[in-house]
Amino acid sequence: MNRRNFILSSSATLAASTLHGAEEVKLTDCHVYLGPHPFRQLGAGNTTEFIRGLTKRGVTEAWTGAFAGLLRRDVANVNRDLAQACQGSILRACGTINLSLPDWQDDVKRCAEMHGMRVIRLHPNYHGYDLKTPAFRDFLALALKHRLLVQLVAQMEDERTQHPQVQVAPVDLQPLSGILQDMKESQIMLLNANAAMVLRHLQNCPQVWLDFAMIEGVGGVETLLKTWPLERLVFGSFAPVFYWEASRLKMQESALSAAQTSAVQWQNASALLA
Repeated sequence: MNRRNFILSSSATLAASTLHGAEEVKLTDCHVYLGPHPFRQLGAGNTTEFIRGLTKRGVTEAWTGAFAGLLRRDVANVNRDLAQACQGSILRACGTINLSLPDWQDDVKRCAEMHGMRVIRLHPNYHGYDLKTPAFRDFLALALKHRLLVQLVAQMEDERTQHPQVQVAPVDLQPLSGILQDMKESQIMLLNANAAMVLRHLQNCPQVWLDFAMIEGVGGVETLLKTWPLERLVFGSFAPVFYWEASRLKMQESALSAAQTSAVQWQNASALLA
């Protein structure tokens, strides 16, 4: 049975399973999205149903971005709507900042002071800038001032599956290590980076955390932890783009201790926002 068929055939069982043991009481999913996807119909258009699905799977907190932030220019409204949708639920709103737009500094201030956000999610490739732009360093300094954790999305999907009129290459992460050497207090969580991206440029960069949404291969999490520090790996499902059960399977098929499981599933993320 191949991996996809296994996920499909076991999804009902996984979704209905009860979490056991103190090490699995909490589960922080650091990487989900809310709202309609710009190119396909997914399962996050209905906020109530999306939250119910995550809760049913044992998620106790989900760091949530807005699909609308990819292409819309009215970022302030995107962040306002996201904050309202997440209020009073297990969803933690992650604001969108587009550094190619004027007055992005005001959007950062609104996220921190008006909406009480703790996390900002960047999509440089969709917003038309690279990490060498001076605005990126300026943003890191401002995020640090407001005590905001920065999530940087390396890619949203394989270029071969993208809409032909919207081809977006992955973010070039090579400059990041040098930037963080100069800005030693900044902390960045990479989302949707694969092992080749991070092990090539960022393995020895202590300010970079990684989710495992695009870490592939049987026992991929276990294999990654042979070269990537445990304390800098977090649980990220990339739901609803990916089946949520795929993230659970990645944990199950890797030989992890109870301590390792707890670290990945919630402790590392919690420490970042402490």
